[in-house]
Amino acid sequence: MNTKLSCVGLWLATLALSAATFAADTPAKPPATPARAARPAQPARDPKTTGYVEAKELEDGAVPPADVDGNFIIGPTHKRAPEMTAPDGTPQGQIFNLTMKSTDSKIYPGIARDKFGTVDPNNPAKLDVPTSHAAPYTRKVAVYVPKGYVAGTEAPFIVGADGPDKSLFTALDSLIAAKRVPAMVAISISNGSGDAQGSQRGLEYDTMSGLYAEFVESEVLPLVEKECGVKLTKDPEGRATMGCSSGGSCAMIMAWYHPEWYHRVLTTSGTFVNQQWPWNEKTPGGAWELHKTLIPNSEPKPLRIFLQVGDRDLLNPNLMRDDMHDWVLANENMAKALAAKGYHYQFVFARNAGHCDGAVKQQLLPEALEYVWKGYGGAAK
Repeated sequence: MNTKLSCVGLWLATLALSAATFAADTPAKPPATPARAARPAQPARDPKTTGYVEAKELEDGAVPPADVDGNFIIGPTHKRAPEMTAPDGTPQGQIFNLTMKSTDSKIYPGIARDKFGTVDPNNPAKLDVPTSHAAPYTRKVAVYVPKGYVAGTEAPFIVGADGPDKSLFTALDSLIAAKRVPAMVAISISNGSGDAQGSQRGLEYDTMSGLYAEFVESEVLPLVEKECGVKLTKDPEGRATMGCSSGGSCAMIMAWYHPEWYHRVLTTSGTFVNQQWPWNEKTPGGAWELHKTLIPNSEPKPLRIFLQVGDRDLLNPNLMRDDMHDWVLANENMAKALAAKGYHYQFVFARNAGHCDGAVKQQLLPEALEYVWKGYGGAAK
């Protein structure tokens, strides 16, 4: 890893704490933790806006068929899919809970940010973050091993961001029992903390390179095999990535830069916007470059991709005004770019839905997983 990324900035300031003044007969109380500022309400976008992809509007409450490519509109009602509550008697996978320390990582020794950055006055697409500095972290890794897995056999698997994700494990119990997806291992990895530019999570998920996939390949998967007694397939057809927000862009980035490792991608509210840090002249728009230049200007890769965005997804949630921070437009552009290159993909625009909307996930996750795994013919070895 570039040493600049692990030692960016210095501690420039100390936090000043002010104690509240109380009457002499009133016992002192500990200072309250400042509440995180609420995210401003996002405008609802119309899926039939000029310039958006042409999409088929489904009956309210319905989800797309799991074997059809294309663009779909769902909502405004989002009912929980029955597969998200495994029926009594459904075989349940075994869950292993692992911990990883940054001090053991050769790729991500850890960074953190004290303050959000400032826009470079000479480049509105570049954010400077002088308060990012080295900082240790620990991360959790939850591993789902399907019921009936036979030790020594090679298993397909899915890698998920921002874990642990218990809803993923529940959906897999139902879908595997119904033979709608292969009996797979699920590896749900927590991020290294923080968010966006200058943070460990941002460095992992928003960087336009194969580094995070390389971290998973060299540090996470060997640990999973050792501690959970599983053998993970090397076949990219039997490997999937998934995530929401920056975790969604991360899922796409993993497969884009390492298609020899991953062929299946599931993203929701994907951060296909300009959030990469440090700025890179090769991809000046960060993940925005996926739909702007990388997909249009490259030969199609052997990827099968699910995308979902909400009508009230994010729009310019920070001080950058570079015309590359509209999540809805970014996902619309992804669908358009994928269609133009002939990819197998499914894009779902959800009405009455926000960023990483929980109700939409409960409605769509089973269908999305089934879509992503269509065509898998691998057998355990």
